[in-house]
Amino acid sequence: MNGFLLIDKPSGISSSSCVYSLRKLLNKKKIGHCGTLDPLATGVLPICIGEATKFSNYVSDQTKEYRSTIKFGIETDTGDIFGKEISRK
Repeated sequence: MNGFLLIDKPSGISSSSCVYSLRKLLNKKKIGHCGTLDPLATGVLPICIGEATKFSNYVSDQTKEYRSTIKFGIETDTGDIFGKEISRK
C-alpha cells in the first residue's frame, strides 16, 4: 500500500502515536506524518504510506491554517484544558 491518508486527530494523543497505531493496523513499517500537531490539538494530520513518504516535504511545505478558542480568566491546576479549574477572574 502506497499513498496518503488524512487523519482527523483527536485531542489527547500525539502525532507519533497515530503513526504507531497505523503501523500496527496496516502492518506497514514505512509510514510517517507530514508535520506535527500538538497532543492537545485536534485537526487534520496528513499521513504518508510506503513510497508516498518520498513526497512528504511537498505536503509539509504547504500553507497551513490554525484556529483556536481561547478562554481568558480561567486558571487550571495543570495549565491546560484538562486540568481542574482553580481560579476564575
